Amino acid sequence: MDLNTISSPSFLKNLTKKQLQDLAEDIRKFLIEKCSITGGHIGPNLGVVELTIALHRVFNSPEDKFLFDVGHQAYVHKILTGRADQFDTLRQYKGLCGFPKRNESEHDVWETGHSSTSLSGAMGMAAARDVKGEKNFVVPIIGDGALTGGMAFEALNHIGHEKTNMTVILNDNEMSIAPNVGAMHNMLTRMRSATPYNRAKDDLEGLLKRIPAFGNRLASTAERVKDGLKYLVVPGMFFEELGFTYLGPINGHDFEALEATLNSAKKIEGPVLVHVVTKKGKGYSPAENDTIGTWHGTGPYKMETGDFVKSKVTAPGWSKLIADSVSEIARQDPRVVTITPAMPVGSKLEGFAKEFPNRFFDVGIAEQHATTMAAGMAAEGTKPFLAIYSTFLQRAYDQMLHDICRQKLNVFVGIDRSGLVGADGETHQGVFDINFLRSMPNIVIMMPKDENEGQHMVKTALDYDDGPICLRYPRGNGLGVPMDEEMKAIPIGTWEVLQEGADATILTFGTTIPLAKEAAKALEEKGLKVEVVNARFIKPLDEEMLHSIYQSKKPVLTIEESMLQGGFGSAVLEFANDHGYDTSCTDRLGIPDEFIEHGSVDLLMRDIDLTAEEAEKRIEKLVQKKGSIIYVGVLKQFTL
Repeated sequence: MDLNTISSPSFLKNLTKKQLQDLAEDIRKFLIEKCSITGGHIGPNLGVVELTIALHRVFNSPEDKFLFDVGHQAYVHKILTGRADQFDTLRQYKGLCGFPKRNESEHDVWETGHSSTSLSGAMGMAAARDVKGEKNFVVPIIGDGALTGGMAFEALNHIGHEKTNMTVILNDNEMSIAPNVGAMHNMLTRMRSATPYNRAKDDLEGLLKRIPAFGNRLASTAERVKDGLKYLVVPGMFFEELGFTYLGPINGHDFEALEATLNSAKKIEGPVLVHVVTKKGKGYSPAENDTIGTWHGTGPYKMETGDFVKSKVTAPGWSKLIADSVSEIARQDPRVVTITPAMPVGSKLEGFAKEFPNRFFDVGIAEQHATTMAAGMAAEGTKPFLAIYSTFLQRAYDQMLHDICRQKLNVFVGIDRSGLVGADGETHQGVFDINFLRSMPNIVIMMPKDENEGQHMVKTALDYDDGPICLRYPRGNGLGVPMDEEMKAIPIGTWEVLQEGADATILTFGTTIPLAKEAAKALEEKGLKVEVVNARFIKPLDEEMLHSIYQSKKPVLTIEESMLQGGFGSAVLEFANDHGYDTSCTDRLGIPDEFIEHGSVDLLMRDIDLTAEEAEKRIEKLVQKKGSIIYVGVLKQFTL
């Protein structure tokens, strides 16, 4: 079938079983081919082909609401709702988003990117439906990994309590981004191997009724029998205790089983949970055989072999560099432990986990728990390294403030993927952490200019014993600089001058240092000498250097790959204001007050004018402005 001709999912209702199977095969081939070029979340989508088709056959989108938790498994949904012809642009600048997007289609009713939000969103939609007196179905689709998130449990509790009409699809593929951990995972493992509960229940009721003389009386006690039966047949009937009718487990690749169960679910009053067991990566052997989450989300790959198209960059990856530096110190210091919220692969902690299995903790998709757990470990004298993506640290704001900073505990937070991350787009851009952390008392925030300084900052963090300390580092690879053999701590709050200059100063850090140097070089060719400062400590600021800069009355430009509101530049302006310095010749360059969508980082930076050319223009304007101010000042003195 030519998938590009699909305009809406209504055609599915007329297909035969053979046609459905052919369609599923066509979709898998399409996804494998397209994602080999663009990259993307290939594993999750290959696993939900039949499930997504069945959902669109049984329900009527967009009247019925599909909420895809995390959203990385919505490619099949996008194809069936008329967007196959846009897949060449998947996750590309100005192209098709890798997650559900409300402005892309009326069928995308809930935008996601972070896990465990679907059930709360669905409860809100169902409650609004009931208030309005409407009758549509609300269908959240959540994975077993996302179900470990605390927000999902809060929603389950509320939905069950209210007995809200809703069909929850539990897509159980035994994996999230990495192998799942925890008691919920173990419970689902037992449930997968159990006889389908609803069928066994019906069989027993039928058997009771056929017993002579006593059958009807026994059948009348079916409700009490079922209470015992559910524990006998399906171990850990957690969902029924919460108030859900549990259906499953169902083979998520069997159209007949899927449709029969979904149609049954539609007829049941109150919340229903349909437990669907799928195979992540189904239909593509490299993804099917993945046991550590490599094929959850990928860059381009060779379709025939599954080999990834390797970058020509030879510099070390940031995540691995930081993790390896932590491991090196951990060999000498038994207090060092690591914690990750389900990201051991992304944060490159597999080596630490293998070398120090008793000092490594993967807590599942539970950022709040991970953060407070780190606080608890620090309170008992260990040195926890909490590796967490910038975009996910947002979810643990209160735990950072209330549990770590307020108690001034020595937690080392590795803020991975800081700055723009590119293809994953606005839900994943790591550009807010400075703004929400900077206002917290007792915290240190730093970011290195290169990987050599990065390893020294790991040493700095693990030597530090006066409260929490955060190390920001970007996605991707370092610069390929020579590495010192010995790691040394950097004095807290100290900056360094990378380039002298008497005409203006650029204050910047991390990924924007090359941009600043490029601007300074261009300005030097125009006769302007610009000082470039590596402001590697975002908090505390190097106040001694700032006093010197402002006393020299040089124009100042701050540059940051983070939000301007409340960011590093704001901190510099606050310092100047607090000490009575003139800020009329201070300017800030960074990310404006908007969400940044998906695309290559270079294109995104150019789109928001976060470039060397813009920095050059800003410095020239500041220098001209300073000259005008001096001229006016001299003229006033002459007039007087």
